[in-house]
Amino acid sequence: MQIRLSVPGDLAELHRINEANAPKVGNITADDLAALIDISFATLVATHDGALAGFVLSLVENANYDSLNYAWISDKHESFAYVDRIAVDAAFRNQGVGQLLYEALEREIDGRRPVLTCEVNALPPNPGSMRFHERLGFRDIGRRDYDGAKAVVYYEKTL
Repeated sequence: MQIRLSVPGDLAELHRINEANAPKVGNITADDLAALIDISFATLVATHDGALAGFVLSLVENANYDSLNYAWISDKHESFAYVDRIAVDAAFRNQGVGQLLYEALEREIDGRRPVLTCEVNALPPNPGSMRFHERLGFRDIGRRDYDGAKAVVYYEKTL
């Protein structure tokens, strides 16, 4: 498995993988995903024999991003890295791709930010992602309920 920065030619596959992982990650149009990649701190992709296996998209403080979850994290930290989305192609799940992407992102951050943050859906529930993040050293720092239709748990990991 190789990890690299995304390139514009990855967009169609990144969008396909993102949409295949909904509702665990939020749906997004290809154009909006491209705009999000443009403002990202780093969008890393995992590849295996030329196939795109997964990706992680991260932002840092002061990004021009209209997201309630990003705003919640921004209110808690002056300096941070934020995982907006991580998604793995179905053919590569349960093979350690997510962990490799997180490890590569932490190397990319490498002392530039004190914490790595994210949120995980609590409604609809995503217990596998909660266990995954906790296993990687993330801790629960808060919750938000969106009128009973959606809820998230916020996580952070000190770097």
